[in-house]
Amino acid sequence: MSPVATRWRELRAWSTTHSAELRLCVRSTTAAVLTLAAAQLLHLPIALWAVLTAVILTQINVGRSLKASTDYLLSTLGGAIYAGAIGALVPHDNAFAVFAALAMALAPAVLLAALYPRFSAAPFTAVMVFFGPTITHTGPIAAAVERVIEVAVGCVVGLLVSLFVLPARAQDLAIEAATGMLSLMARFLPELFAGFTQNLDEPALSDIQNRIGEALARLDKIAMEASHERITRLGAEPDQRPLLRTMLRLRHDLVIIGRAAVAPLPEPLRQRLAPPLARVSETAADYLRSSAVALSARQAPPSLQAAESALEGYAAELTALRREGATRELSDEVLERIFALGFALDQLRLHLRDLARCVSEFATAPSLAPSKLAPSSGAGGSR
Repeated sequence: MSPVATRWRELRAWSTTHSAELRLCVRSTTAAVLTLAAAQLLHLPIALWAVLTAVILTQINVGRSLKASTDYLLSTLGGAIYAGAIGALVPHDNAFAVFAALAMALAPAVLLAALYPRFSAAPFTAVMVFFGPTITHTGPIAAAVERVIEVAVGCVVGLLVSLFVLPARAQDLAIEAATGMLSLMARFLPELFAGFTQNLDEPALSDIQNRIGEALARLDKIAMEASHERITRLGAEPDQRPLLRTMLRLRHDLVIIGRAAVAPLPEPLRQRLAPPLARVSETAADYLRSSAVALSARQAPPSLQAAESALEGYAAELTALRREGATRELSDEVLERIFALGFALDQLRLHLRDLARCVSEFATAPSLAPSKLAPSSGAGGSR
């Protein structure tokens, strides 16, 4: 293969990996150019502030752009009105008066931004409006009006570009984050269950939980952006919140399973419970992995039958051990871990059903049949 062809393949591979960043680059550049054109058509005194606003507010996805535009516009409007009023009502015809008036205009804006980060543009706007007359040779009220118009032009153009020029939907990014988290849990679930039959490395277990937690935090952030984005869409879309809640609950299930698996089960129990636990681990991981594929492809969720059957098999085996009296001589610490595992598996069963409902809501195919979500017996129980 020629060097040119090799470089071309590398460039295509790089562009595929960084497609979101490339789209953002195109959107930001387009927003800057269009805002400059709009500023010239409107004869704005200083086009710089409108262009900067458009570039700042053109974010990685529509939801984030909408949230940033709303916050920026509100904080600019508040800061401009207050600083313009201070400039018009408070005389500052000498050096001391200028210092005092600047402090009066800036201090409340800084306090507001410190208390509410969404108003972070207020201090910057207050300074711009206060010193605007020295730049544009207009009055403080006119400077405030010009500042608001410049920001409004930048906000409108930036938001329109985010909506129509290579738009990146927060909803799609949230689905991508959810599928990534499901795949991560499917990968690590067998490693957690291995702790019931062999000693595991505690730092490795901690790293597993941390990585799943980081994936959940990323999903939480993007889902919040998707909630802001929903108001810009004409068609009805599934709410992200049930999916986020289900992912959080699945994360808690894995935390409880990991804590119960800090040490192997005693030998009498290990021989009997190891096969059904391995079956639960295998089928649950397969279901999480298949659900990730179905969610990404907007397809109906996979069948829960194998996972349900495995959970029922573990519950039946544990019930048989109790009936035989195999748990009577166990220490309190081992019993606590067995009960914790039973509770976690009961919750896992419920949350896998919740996951099926969430996947079916995002699917273009018909929803999951009710019979597949019918309740069944739990995996835990009393001593």
